[in-house]
Parts: sequence; C-alpha cells; structure tokens
Amino acid sequence: MAEKIIELNNVNIYQGDNLILQDVNIVINRGEFVYLVGKTGTGKSSLLKTLYGDLTLKEGSGTVVGFNLKEMDWKKVPFLRRNLGVVFQDFQLLTDRNVNDNLKFVLRATGWKDDKLMNEKIADVLEKVGLKSKGFKMPFEMSGGEQQRVDIARALLNSPKLILADEPTGNLDPETSDEIMQLLFHICRDYGTSIVMATHDYIVINKYPARTLRTERGRVEDNATVSMQ
Repeated sequence: MAEKIIELNNVNIYQGDNLILQDVNIVINRGEFVYLVGKTGTGKSSLLKTLYGDLTLKEGSGTVVGFNLKEMDWKKVPFLRRNLGVVFQDFQLLTDRNVNDNLKFVLRATGWKDDKLMNEKIADVLEKVGLKSKGFKMPFEMSGGEQQRVDIARALLNSPKLILADEPTGNLDPETSDEIMQLLFHICRDYGTSIVMATHDYIVINKYPARTLRTERGRVEDNATVSMQ
C-alpha cells in the first residue's frame, strides 16, 4: 500500500477568524508530484502554511510526514520542519556567507553537530543539484537559477519525504525555469520525494504535466492524476 505523506480530512483552514478554505480532503502519496494552483488570495499560501505548521489546524484532521497537525504547537513545529523541505520563490539565502556556510547554518539549526558529517551532507546535496564545485561562492556571485538550486539543496539537507515549493520558478527566465523543473522532477522520481509546488506558471504546468490541486471559491479541487513525464 502507498505511503501517505499528506492526508487532510474535512479540514477548514482559517487566517485568524476568517475561513479561507473549507472541507479540504487531500491524500498525497510518497513520490507524487502535485501542483497547487489558484488566483492570488484563494488560499494557496494558507494551505502551504498549514502543511508546514505555520497555521494551526483548528477543524478537521490532518497528518504531514507522520505528524498530527491537530497536535502541532511551537515545540513540535521544528520536528515537523526537519522532516520536510521548503523552497521559496525569493531564495531566502543568508547574504553574508557562502553557500557551504548557508547550508551548515541550517544543519546546525536542526541539530547536527559533527563537522565531518555536515561537510559530507553538504557535498552530497550540492552534487544532487548540480553545484558540486560552487560551495565557496557567495549568493551575490550566483545567477538566479544557481541560487534557486542552493535553495533546493537546502530543502534536501535532512533527506525529507516531502518538499513544499512556493513559486520556485516565479523569478526565473523560461530556460532557467526548465532547468529547475527538470531538477524537481528528477528529485521526485529518483529519490521518492513527494513535491507540492504552488505556481501561477501555466506554461510550466503544460510542459511538465502532473496532478493539479486548484484553490477556488473557498474549496480545493483535485484535477485527478496525470502520469509524470
């Protein structure tokens, strides 16, 4: 039986007292690639924030990578986040240190202590994203595509079963977007990592078809599964 990485049942998602999404029912299995689409303000970000513990789940039931979202509090959120990776549109790299030190900062923050093991892990994730020799570079010395690859490498540090990618091609030109999409599909296919990618980019969706969830009129619609390319 497929391993469920995300399961939401009869979930209502709130921002403060405002009901943003109602009666959300989603199951995403290990190794699935799923797009999350919808106009601005229809609840995409709220759904992602619920999945990584930034918004409390008040109504319904849900699990993400084995963690019960109903029981999530500030003490448990760091443990949830160690088991998933988040990729941002604007990279969110620390500009005052090189790539290696950016990645080492995350490892230390998630409980790693052994320098040798940290260096081995950093070399491993940089190789996976095609930046094997770029660890010494500062973020400002890198192109947007390279910075996004570092962001993806950072998301891979703790070998997550799930990556949540928020508009990862939003600031990239079409050719670089292609490279990032190929990398994400490669990670999904070859490492069995589930990926949920929020995007407005229908050119990308048409070129790399996959199952699509759409936020619309306070609901989440599931457009069935399309086989991966």
